[in-house]
Amino acid sequence: MLSKKKMKSTKIDTLIGPDARLEGNIYFRGVLHIESEVVGNIVSESKDKSLLILAEKGVIKGDVVGAMIIINGTVEGDIYASGTLELARHAKVNGDVHYNLLEVEVGAQVNGSLHHKTAEQFSDVTVNAAVDNSTQLSDQAS
Repeated sequence: MLSKKKMKSTKIDTLIGPDARLEGNIYFRGVLHIESEVVGNIVSESKDKSLLILAEKGVIKGDVVGAMIIINGTVEGDIYASGTLELARHAKVNGDVHYNLLEVEVGAQVNGSLHHKTAEQFSDVTVNAAVDNSTQLSDQAS
């Protein structure tokens, strides 16, 4: 798992704090740290240099697409990690997990299928799948 020392030295480009609730898709570059609820897909625009960190009390209701992803909160949707996916102790994933490299800490939960893929197998299809799913989410909300 990502050590606390490394976490302290990680520069966070975007922080969604605990008092926020966002609806809609988020496209990011660099490091995105989420401590609250996001209803929509989270998509990295950088194929190999992105990091998404979902804190223990964070919730994502939508798909997640990125290179390096650390989950310690709840994801209600599919995850597509072209690099490393770390599921920390409090991680709860209700959806399918597509990963290149996977680290799972004792206590993490996955309610869905695990699909290993090589880095070459990840393509724009995963981004399109996430965007297509957001249309379904907005249709359900209507």
